[in-house]
Amino acid sequence: METNRQKKIGGVLQKDLAEIVNNFLRDAGINGILISVSKVKVTTDLSIAKAYLSVFPQKHAEEILKELNEVKYKIKHEMAMRTKNQLRKMPDLSFFIDDSLEYIENIDKSLQGKEDPINNPDLLERRKKS
Repeated sequence: METNRQKKIGGVLQKDLAEIVNNFLRDAGINGILISVSKVKVTTDLSIAKAYLSVFPQKHAEEILKELNEVKYKIKHEMAMRTKNQLRKMPDLSFFIDDSLEYIENIDKSLQGKEDPINNPDLLERRKKS
C-alpha cells in the first residue's frame, strides 16, 4: 500500500518525466512515436522510482526502452533540476513497458472472435506481475 507521500512524489515525477521523455524524443529526431508515462511507483524509502511507459506503436517499445536506459543519467539529472525544491534526493529511475493496453486489446479481440477467454482462460497469455 502506497502512502500519500509516495503517491504525491510519484505524481510529480510522472508529470515531469513525461515532459522530459517527449523532449528527448523530439531532440533525437524520432517522429511518429507516442510515449506516455502511465504510472510512477516510488519505494517506501524514496530511493527507487519505477516508471511504466506506454509506447505507441507497440513494435517500437523495446528500442525506446533501450535508448531511455542509455540516457537514464541525463534524464535523472534533468528531473533533479526540475524537482530540486520539492525533493532532497532524486530517486534512481527504472523504466518498464506498460503492456496493459495491449493486454486489454487482446481480450477485446478474443471476445469479438469465436473463442471466448471467459469460458476458456488458457487462450490469453498470462500477465507478468511486477
